[in-house]
Amino acid sequence: MDIILASGSPRRRELLSRVQLDFSLLSVDIDETQYDNELPKDYIERMVATKAQAAVHQLNETHQTSKESSAAPLAEQLIVITADTIGVLPDGKTVLVKPTDREHAYRMWQQMSDNTHEVWTAVQVSKIALLPVSSSLSDESYDVPDQERCFQMIHQRQITERTEVNFIPLTTDMMSDYWDSGEPADKAGGYGIQGLGAAWVSRINGSYTNVVGLPLAQTLALIKEMR
Repeated sequence: MDIILASGSPRRRELLSRVQLDFSLLSVDIDETQYDNELPKDYIERMVATKAQAAVHQLNETHQTSKESSAAPLAEQLIVITADTIGVLPDGKTVLVKPTDREHAYRMWQQMSDNTHEVWTAVQVSKIALLPVSSSLSDESYDVPDQERCFQMIHQRQITERTEVNFIPLTTDMMSDYWDSGEPADKAGGYGIQGLGAAWVSRINGSYTNVVGLPLAQTLALIKEMR
C-alpha cells in the first residue's frame, strides 16, 4: 500500500528514509494557532487530525485533476502519516513552539536553561480509500459528482510520545551564538538535538527520534498495523 508523509519537515523525511521506507511527500498548510486555554495534548492531537483532513482534501483535488488529464492516477488505498512536535515546560501547560524571532527564542531558552522539559510528538497514521461519494461524506470544498468516488478516511490511529530532555545552564553568549547559526528558527523549542543544539542537552529519557521530530519505532508500528 502506498505511503504518504504529509509533512514538510526534512527531519521526518530523513528519519523515514533511514529505514528505507518507500514513501512520497505531500505538504499541507493549516492554521497552527493554539486555542486560548487549550492544553498541549489537545493542541497537538488536533493538529495531526487537521493535517490528515487537509491531506485527504489535497489528494481528492489531485484525484480529480488526474481524471481530467493524462496524469497517472493515485492508488485506490493510501496510508497517510501526519505529525506535530512541541516542547512542554514542567508546568505541563506552557508550549515551546518554533521561535518567531530572537527575543522569543531567548525567552524559551531561559525557561529551559538548567531545567528539564518534555518533547511531545503526536502522530496519526490514517488509511484512506477511494469510495463512492455520499451526501454525508462529501466535501463541499471540491466538486465531485455523486456517482463518482473520492478519498475518504476509513481508519486512523493516533499516539502521543513524550521524551524528557535536560538542558545545561545557558549563558547569553551561548544563546546569541546559537541563534546566529540559523539552526533554531524552524524547530519546536528553538533547538535541534541532531545538530548544534546537542551541546545543550545533558541527558534525555525516552525516544531520541521523538525529539528529532518523529518517534520512529512507534510510527513504523502504526504503519504495520494499517497495512
